[in-house]
Amino acid sequence: MNKQTAKRILIIVISGILIYGGYWIYEMYQFAKGVKEDAPRFVEYLLQNEIHNGDIIFQTSTSGQSKAIQIATGSKYSHMGIIYKQGKDFFVYESVQPVKLTPLNEWIKRGVNEHYIIKRIKNSETLLTPETLTKMKQIGEKFSGKDYDLYFEWSDSKIYCSELVWKIYKEAVGIEIGELEKLGDFNLTDKAVKQKLMERYGDNIPKDELVISPASMFNSDQLITVFKN
Repeated sequence: MNKQTAKRILIIVISGILIYGGYWIYEMYQFAKGVKEDAPRFVEYLLQNEIHNGDIIFQTSTSGQSKAIQIATGSKYSHMGIIYKQGKDFFVYESVQPVKLTPLNEWIKRGVNEHYIIKRIKNSETLLTPETLTKMKQIGEKFSGKDYDLYFEWSDSKIYCSELVWKIYKEAVGIEIGELEKLGDFNLTDKAVKQKLMERYGDNIPKDELVISPASMFNSDQLITVFKN
C-alpha cells in the first residue's frame, strides 16, 4: 500500500468517525431535549397515580425563618402540609399566612430548588377511609384563615405548619405523628437561631413551650416515603 492510498484510507476513517460522532451528539441532544420536555408530563403522571388524599408533603422553605428552623431542629425540611385531591387537581392544606389551601404545583415552586418529599401514614388503606378524610377536612376548616403562629405557641388561636398537620391527624385519625418537644430541647445556641429568638421573644424565651417540629414528624416511624423529587 503506497502512502497516497494510506492517506485516503485515513481520511475516510476520520471522516467516518466525525460523521458518527456528530450523529451521536445530535441524538443525545434530541434525547435530552425530549426528557426535558416530557419531564413535567412524567411528574404529572406520577403525581396522579402515586399521591393519595391525606399524604404529607415536606419541603425546604425560602422564608426568612427557614434557616433558623433547620439549624434548631437539625433537619433539612422546614415546611409541610397535607395533600388533598379535589376533582383532578391536588392542593396542599398549609399554615403560611394565613392557613389556606394552595395548589400543589404552586406550593412546590415555593420550595428551595422545587425539592419535596411526600410521606404517608402506615396502614393508610385502613386508617384513611373516606369518612376519616372528610373528618380531617372538617377539622382543618376550623383553622382556615387563621394567622401563622410566629411564636410557636401550643394553642389554636394561631397555628404553625407542623402544628396544623399534627392536630388534624391527632383529632381526626387518633394518631400522634412525631414526638412533642419543648422549645428548650432544640439547638438554640447558633447565631441565626439566637437572632430569631431575640426578634420574637426578647430575653423571655419560653423554653418550656410544647412544640411539634417538621423534623420530628418527618422522622416519625409512623410515616413511609412514597414520592420525592
